[in-house]
Amino acid sequence: MISLGIDPGTASLGYGFVREREDGALEELDHGVIRTKSSEPMPRRLQHIHEELRALIDEFQPDRAAVEELFFARNVTTALTVAQARGVVLLTLNMAGVTIAEYKPNVIKRSVCSDGSADKAQIKRMVSVWLGLDAPPRPDDAADALAVAITDLHSFRMREVGLV
Repeated sequence: MISLGIDPGTASLGYGFVREREDGALEELDHGVIRTKSSEPMPRRLQHIHEELRALIDEFQPDRAAVEELFFARNVTTALTVAQARGVVLLTLNMAGVTIAEYKPNVIKRSVCSDGSADKAQIKRMVSVWLGLDAPPRPDDAADALAVAITDLHSFRMREVGLV
C-alpha cells in the first residue's frame, strides 16, 4: 500500500510517498516540494500546484493520501493562502480517485514521535528511523509530508484491525 502525505503550503508544498511492504516495514519512495513563485498571481500558483501534484499522482499511483489539517493561531493571511493550496490539494486528490484522510498536527507528532508536542528536529529524526533513511529528509516541508504519510499508514492499519 502506498500513501501520499501532503504538508500544504502555497510557496512550498511538501509531499512524500511511503509504501508499506508485505512485511509491514515502511519505505520512502519519493519526497520533495512543489514550489511556486510569490511574484505570480495566486490563480497561476494554485494551477501549478494542481498540475505538479497530478503528475506525481500519475507517476506513483498512491492507494491513499493524507493531508495535514490547518492550525494557525496568529497569522490569518498565511492561513488563508495555505487554505487555498489545501483546497486545490483536496480537489486534485478527489479528482484522481484517491482516498483522502486528514490529520491534525499533534496527531501526526504523536504517531511519529509518541509526543504530540515534538519539535521539527524530533520529527525529522523519527521519520528517518521509521523509513530507515541514512539522514533526515530535507527540506522540512518534505519531512513533514513523510510524517503525514507514516501517520496515515499507521492509522489505516489500526482501523483495519479494529483498534480505532
